[in-house]
Amino acid sequence: MQRLTDNQPSFSGGIEHRLEQLAARAAWEMGCIEAEAPIWLKKPQRDAHYNVAIVGGGLNGLSAAFALRRRGIEGVLVIDQAEAGREGPWITSARMKTLRSPKTLAGPDFGIPSLSPRAWYETVYGAEAFAGLEKIDREDWMRYMLWFRKASGITVHNRTRLEAVAEAEGGVRLTISGNEALPGEITCRRLIMANGMDGCGGPYVPDDVAALPKGFWTHSAEETDDSHLKGKDVIVLGSATSSFDWAVTALEAGARRVTMVARAKELACTEVLAWTNFPGYLGSYAELPDAEKWRFSQHYYDLKVPPTQDQYDRATSYANFVMELGSGVTSLVIERGRIRAETKNGTIEADHILLGTGYGVDFSMRPELAALEGRFAHWRDRFTPPEGETCPPVLQAPYLGRTFELTPMDAERDRWVSRIHMFNGGAVPSLGPISNGITGVKYGIARIADGMTRAFFLEDAAHFREELAHYREQHFNPRDRISA
Repeated sequence: MQRLTDNQPSFSGGIEHRLEQLAARAAWEMGCIEAEAPIWLKKPQRDAHYNVAIVGGGLNGLSAAFALRRRGIEGVLVIDQAEAGREGPWITSARMKTLRSPKTLAGPDFGIPSLSPRAWYETVYGAEAFAGLEKIDREDWMRYMLWFRKASGITVHNRTRLEAVAEAEGGVRLTISGNEALPGEITCRRLIMANGMDGCGGPYVPDDVAALPKGFWTHSAEETDDSHLKGKDVIVLGSATSSFDWAVTALEAGARRVTMVARAKELACTEVLAWTNFPGYLGSYAELPDAEKWRFSQHYYDLKVPPTQDQYDRATSYANFVMELGSGVTSLVIERGRIRAETKNGTIEADHILLGTGYGVDFSMRPELAALEGRFAHWRDRFTPPEGETCPPVLQAPYLGRTFELTPMDAERDRWVSRIHMFNGGAVPSLGPISNGITGVKYGIARIADGMTRAFFLEDAAHFREELAHYREQHFNPRDRISA
């Protein structure tokens, strides 16, 4: 994968100056609309203690930190295991050419025009370039995220890994590693897991693939040097968008033959997020009863993410690309150093398998969260589907409260887990697609920021009542008194 520094536009001279002016304009806009509330929740006095810890410095993490600051909450710590500039998938595991979402969608700007992706793009490339743009290049998106981080004043502690979570008095204790500037243990009153699509589990690998030696397969979530595919016969599993990313990557890397094998009889053609993008659904889905959430989720997960037109056209332009739809792998063995795959349509011999099989929800796949299993409820613990209906992505997902918080299995013993908020891909069944991409982020950020503001105030209500009882700030001084 290319690093961000490769082939990027120069930010020296004029462009850098214009970006500084854009950041100044954003500060002016925020002042015009009272975008930042006065600080009312100060950082705790104790060392290594925070009001909020956010795990993940990508889109959701930066958005959450910015929104909390605008709500007047300080004492927010943001950590990310990646080095600076490599947060999220954009220049690491992502292999698509552009984002899949429309260029007009808002990002983490939270309503500030000069902090928006469009404002950044027009500043760097010009208004005409944006007008002619179909979708934003994924590397440009990463550049925008880095600029937003700087312009919004959000500090991210990079190369910092969350190792474990546990109960602490009045909050959550985090064990962290990799960052000498931070202690090995910190505590926080609330924890936000803004750790991506696989934040509640990990890449889904079919059992028969997982049984093969690792050198024979790669999941789309992995960051690899894809040049090893040159001259190889490759099988791509799946037919949704990440599978087409793989097919294009392999073909452009010089693969000898690429065969896409999928159970689906037809390619997906409908982008479900296009339908969901309206305030009623994204803003109010969380208020639906569970039975309605179940019905909506079934339709949501039935609609697989289609390839972009660009992906499809690039893949099918190669004569050595073959699609085997309505098929599926029935067995896999290694013979004489090669893969022999039996499918419903016959035998395929290959050198490597590329997985576009998505992600699963399984906390045991995340060592830092594994100790939580059994302490919080999954959907399967709180909802019984109608007879004959099944939707594994929903039943496996955590059953979350209205502000992304885990719900304890034992309300007394495990009350503390409700201080952990899963602002990641695992939240979709409970709250809708407002924490799994750009489309719904503005709704998700408002919900989690408002929820935390409410939770902190209610928790500290006695303190603020006492503060009010002793409030005597002078706003009027009757200097000129009228004699009787």
